Amino acid sequence: MRYAICNELFEAWTHERTVDFVAEVGYTGIEVAPFTLGQTPTQLSATARKQFRETTQSAGLEVLGLHWLLAKTDGFHLNSPDASVRKRTLDYLIDLANLTADLGGNLMVLGSPQQRNIVDPVTAQEATDYTVATLRELDPTLERNGVVLAVEPLGPEETNFIQTAAEGQAICEQVGSANVRLHLDVKAMSTESQSIDSIIRQQAGNFAHFHANDPNRQGPGTGEVDFLPIFHQLKESGYSGWVSVEVFDFSAGPEAIAKGSLEYMRQIESKLSMG
Repeated sequence: MRYAICNELFEAWTHERTVDFVAEVGYTGIEVAPFTLGQTPTQLSATARKQFRETTQSAGLEVLGLHWLLAKTDGFHLNSPDASVRKRTLDYLIDLANLTADLGGNLMVLGSPQQRNIVDPVTAQEATDYTVATLRELDPTLERNGVVLAVEPLGPEETNFIQTAAEGQAICEQVGSANVRLHLDVKAMSTESQSIDSIIRQQAGNFAHFHANDPNRQGPGTGEVDFLPIFHQLKESGYSGWVSVEVFDFSAGPEAIAKGSLEYMRQIESKLSMG
């Protein structure tokens, strides 16, 4: 397994302190929320992008790419009934794809539930059509930069659009690009009627990225979800991508969350290797 962690957990830390600590704990990758780069991340200078990339690499880490793409922004919506809003959102995603590559990453996780919710008078079919059209227009920029956009299904308490892995994969298939693939998240999958390992088995070969967390919004190993069948199925499915820790409840503190999550996942992996 290749382990990474999302950087918004270290919200009060400098980037230098974050990457040094993350590497020291034992992670080899870091996933970046654009809002941690400033109010206007797409306007980050070429010098600042280079410095971010080199600082990360000097610590021995890889930049996976970006997630929370539209979080803490204004004026963007994937499925807005207003064509000008959809165009503005597309342009921003294009800028984020360029930013991803400049930072040394090759992944963009499309979650951002509030900015993709179906709003009146848009129908479910129209929302799908708008999404597919936007991602097709984004595709040439993704391809040029060697970036994969991973569509993230999220549970019904977070969004009313793309709530299951099957729905996310259906969107990817309609886009029809190797640069637009599925993303799987443990907390989100826990809201589905099927078991998490069953979903992983069904989507083997389809998903490009994986988030490790728990329905309690904390790190893996802190709640009721047993990661042993999950990791077993990841290996059985031939998944060779990153397992990235994404939490939403920071109350335990970044140090404890980062260390505890990695320790638990390594314990699970060790159990698997022992048969």
